[in-house]
Amino acid sequence: MRAVVITVSDRSAAGTRGDLAGPAAVSALREAGYAAADAIVVPDGAESVEGALRAALAAGARLVVTTGGTGIAPRDRTPEGTARVIDREVPGIGEELRRRGAAEAPGGLLSRGIAGVAGDALVVNLPGSPKAVASGMPVVLAVAGHALGQLGGADHG
Repeated sequence: MRAVVITVSDRSAAGTRGDLAGPAAVSALREAGYAAADAIVVPDGAESVEGALRAALAAGARLVVTTGGTGIAPRDRTPEGTARVIDREVPGIGEELRRRGAAEAPGGLLSRGIAGVAGDALVVNLPGSPKAVASGMPVVLAVAGHALGQLGGADHG
């Protein structure tokens, strides 16, 4: 099954900071058996996120994980771009990611990441730190198989 990771970061897109979070997410996906190319890096902003998500979905991705742009800084607009693409939100995933993030550091409560369904694909926003990706990917991977099965018509069982 094809998965795509999109890193959302002005600095990484400009080449002034290396992307550590995206490769961590790609590695977790590959270890779980997903076909995942290297992370795509786009600048912050709802438009760039929306465009990258639409391209990934059009190319057949069934699971798309974004890293970065989920906070409260002025350019953090990943949830807004994601909301333009998904058909239905799956709030429990974002709630669990925030719960785990806050247990590690109070700043985890500032994440505004969302998750949702776009056609037969699952889209999940993770914060942009490698630590947040390391704690968030197990949540994503714990539900992705079941969610994608249901989206593909499998029984709830």
